[in-house]
Amino acid sequence: MMRRLLAAAAFVLAVLPALYLIAPVPARAADIKNIDLGKQAQVWFAEDHTVPIISFNISLPAGAAYDPGAKPGLASFAASMMDEGAGNLDSAAFHRAVAARAIQFSARAERDYTVISITAQSADAGEALRLLQLALHQPRFDAEPLARVRTQILQSLDQESAQPEQVAAKGFMRAFFNGHTYGHPTDGEPQGIAAITQGDLKTFARSHWVKNGLKIAVAGDISQDAITKLLGQTFAPLPGTAPQPPPDVGRLGSPGTHLAPMAVPQPNAVFGLPGVMRADPDFLAAYVANYILGGGGFSSRLMTEVREKRGLTYGINTGINPFNKASVWVGQVATRADAINQTMDVVRQTMRDFAAKGPTQAELDDAKTFLTGSFPLAFDSNAGTAAQLGTYQRQGLDAGYVAHRNALIQAVTLADVRRVAKRVFDPARLTVLVAGSPAGTPPPAPKPVDKPAPPAKP
Repeated sequence: MMRRLLAAAAFVLAVLPALYLIAPVPARAADIKNIDLGKQAQVWFAEDHTVPIISFNISLPAGAAYDPGAKPGLASFAASMMDEGAGNLDSAAFHRAVAARAIQFSARAERDYTVISITAQSADAGEALRLLQLALHQPRFDAEPLARVRTQILQSLDQESAQPEQVAAKGFMRAFFNGHTYGHPTDGEPQGIAAITQGDLKTFARSHWVKNGLKIAVAGDISQDAITKLLGQTFAPLPGTAPQPPPDVGRLGSPGTHLAPMAVPQPNAVFGLPGVMRADPDFLAAYVANYILGGGGFSSRLMTEVREKRGLTYGINTGINPFNKASVWVGQVATRADAINQTMDVVRQTMRDFAAKGPTQAELDDAKTFLTGSFPLAFDSNAGTAAQLGTYQRQGLDAGYVAHRNALIQAVTLADVRRVAKRVFDPARLTVLVAGSPAGTPPPAPKPVDKPAPPAKP
């Protein structure tokens, strides 16, 4: 019996790459329609009547990059308040209205955008969009939910301050972006959150929850005529003004190792370099290169060198984060206090070798097989389809990209990846933030117990 199971497993592993190569992108994702809501907004629609569900992914020019310098976290605070009362519905009534129709409604602030995700039964699409219109056009920011959400955010920030992976990630962004708002923690900092007022939230919503720059992705069980009408009605009341854009990014990176001392047994390191912008012709070659170097899980070079050969970590991963005004290639690893320096030496040497020689043909072929074969999985539901389309909208791509994406990946050559590897992966430029206390460094001094500043009045 065991031999039959092993034989079956071997067969699956043998044929899986071939299946990945031929896996088609679902028709609903490949057939993306543009819907005209005027020049200020971009709308993509994937019609799919398989199940009576409709999903929306809505992006507003309201990300953390727009936060005032003294009040980081304003965009995230506002997004957290989006379902806490609007129009004639207070917080409890708004939550009841959402729950009564089993509508899934959430909003989060990213670096450039606030992203709203909504999923509802097709019959309730009109009610879901009515509630969304209220939330965007007539937010209340009442005192009770404002105080409650503020407390939740402050508690979360306090918990994160004891987590080395969070401390390293936030510290890296501050060091890498050298004072630009991209370096602000998206969820804010305690002093800034405590200072945010009801007036700040209202002003931010009025100036950033707007049609100018709006991006909407819709997937599901509705006709094009019906969704065009619903969306037109929903967003008609929003202002057409454009928010003041964030400042341009200056110098990227602070090469060297920066330490955030913490009394933890396992330091975390976040490391990175200036990445390739999404509009750069070399982006997909860089995307494939990243998969081979550190983004491919157990198949990546860094996992092989750091974990498998030396046993220095349970895992290491990297990725490219392209924002509107900058791009960063970033990685993360955790290890023992007496091994963090060795680990980063191995990371640098692996990068150096990869930049000098690039990948093998076998590594490139395996990367293409996975990246093209796994692509359809992003479209396995209406919510997944809307989320993937929303991501591509925020990256400035066109609606035809989905149909051609796998062919573009397949067109990446060994020469392309080697060229990009030389261009990007220079370990001398690496910014590293270590949260913890590597062996041989003095232990961190105890934190003073500060009396928290009183919250601003609504």
